[in-house]
Amino acid sequence: MLVEDTQLYKFIMDSGLVAKEDIESARAEAEKDDKRLGDILVTAGKITPDNLRRMHAYVIGIPFVDLKGKRISFETLSLIPEPIARGHNIVAFKKTDAALEVAMLDVNDLSAIDFIKKKVNLKILPRLTDSDSIKEALIQYQKSLKAEFGDLLQKETASLQMISEEKGETLSENDLKKIAEDIPVIRIVDTLIKHATLENASDIHIEPMENQALVRYRIDGLLHDAMVLPRQAGPSLSARIKVLSNLRLDEKRLPQDGRFKVDINNEKVSFRVSILPTYYGEKIVMRLLRENISGFTLEYLTFHGESLERIHKALKQTTGMILTTGPTGSGKTTTLYTMLDILNTPDVNISTIEDPIEYQMARINQTQVRPEIGFSFAQGIRTLVRQDPDIIMVGEIRDNETAALAVNAALTGHLVLSTLHTNSAAGAIPRLLDMKAESFLLVSTINVIIGQRLVRRLTDKKARYMLSKAQFNELEKLVNLDRVLSALKAEKIVKATDGWDKIPFWKAVNGPDDDGFKGRVGIHEVLPMTASIKELVMKESTSEQIESQAKKEGMLTMLEDGIFKCMAGMTTIEEVIRVVSE
Repeated sequence: MLVEDTQLYKFIMDSGLVAKEDIESARAEAEKDDKRLGDILVTAGKITPDNLRRMHAYVIGIPFVDLKGKRISFETLSLIPEPIARGHNIVAFKKTDAALEVAMLDVNDLSAIDFIKKKVNLKILPRLTDSDSIKEALIQYQKSLKAEFGDLLQKETASLQMISEEKGETLSENDLKKIAEDIPVIRIVDTLIKHATLENASDIHIEPMENQALVRYRIDGLLHDAMVLPRQAGPSLSARIKVLSNLRLDEKRLPQDGRFKVDINNEKVSFRVSILPTYYGEKIVMRLLRENISGFTLEYLTFHGESLERIHKALKQTTGMILTTGPTGSGKTTTLYTMLDILNTPDVNISTIEDPIEYQMARINQTQVRPEIGFSFAQGIRTLVRQDPDIIMVGEIRDNETAALAVNAALTGHLVLSTLHTNSAAGAIPRLLDMKAESFLLVSTINVIIGQRLVRRLTDKKARYMLSKAQFNELEKLVNLDRVLSALKAEKIVKATDGWDKIPFWKAVNGPDDDGFKGRVGIHEVLPMTASIKELVMKESTSEQIESQAKKEGMLTMLEDGIFKCMAGMTTIEEVIRVVSE
């Protein structure tokens, strides 16, 4: 139900909320450029988007609701799945036997209304609201789920305890299977998984201790205590997760690895499970892998400027190697898959050999290594080159044989993408030389090497501040600020005339339910194989010498790129230094 400009014009004129000359000017512009009057007033800063929604609500006769500070029952809130609520800015806040009232930012979003109507089978009553109300309501999804989990634990703990006391420590496989299929255990594991997914955790740790079982989530690279379970819950949860992962229930002395997949709110999530015997029981770590990675771009991963151009240039090559480097959990695989997504066109054959297959991609032939039966990365590469590939992705170069085969594949007309565990881009060269790769082959095959880390991203709740002279001097000891300033000016992040005295940094503003960070952002360094770098590689120079030359040729180091992203308001100085110094 659209509001006509004439109706809105009359209402604003009568209300006196905007100066008459401003309204007339906006009206003239709207008629001239065929734009909406409300949009022009918002763009000009005469009214806020939320004020415009209130006016629309009044004109068309739809009630306006303010949800700020209001508690919505989880039963009502959860009638709309959180991804739908976030994607369409719509929340359910009041339910009767015949109808459901929903608060929206756009009452013309008929597809969302139709979806909810079919799901709940009730009459939908749309209400307009403001963005702050929607934000507060969305936060309640996490709060409510935590409360729901606490209530669930209180209800189910007693039955878990009785199982443990009744069965003792020596249980048969059949007994363990019965425990794993017990309703309380299923509910707890399902809720644990759902909670971790909504919290956007990358890993779930279940750690047995002397008197309790500790559950921790890794969120944005840091471990957080999620909840404490009774000690007796540990074996039951272990049994349930083993059933889901198709592992041996009666094996508690040896480590086991497995995986399973769930569908949460129409999103497929794979769980990679590792179980390790410890003194007090089995420790379980589950890595969450969201399967839908298609659609990422290098710009989305925050590559920029000269670094971005160097990667695109390397991706246009039909032979050679592109390497990503960094420690575990630094986003190397995501970068590889993003590059594969760019290369994935109908005229090329792409094959991968991985351990494990973390994301499934259409039109790409993905193969899982199985060392227990002799199918290693090296064996996989040997087979792949006979499969007529144009592009080969090797999950990781771990040993001499894999390095030699990957280099050989790059020499024989293939584009090879792979990862290495090194601390910097320049460190990849000495690492490959240690793996007995010949220096003259490396200069002939390597196109570009990417080093990366992940730092926590600031939310919109952030504050700018200026560095004091002392702070500036301390920072200058760690990083070449002149190079960073040149990059900022080249990419027009700051004005060409600005100096450091005019450029603000950013810091997190802690809220009641967060620490001011949400999600992560990459910091990178991209080292191309230039003529001067090739000379250093032939001389088997150190990583420091190679990095020094690359910096002379314009490479921003990870630390410098991190400071660049501090200027852009993505993260903080402390966060960059914490991650790069790890």
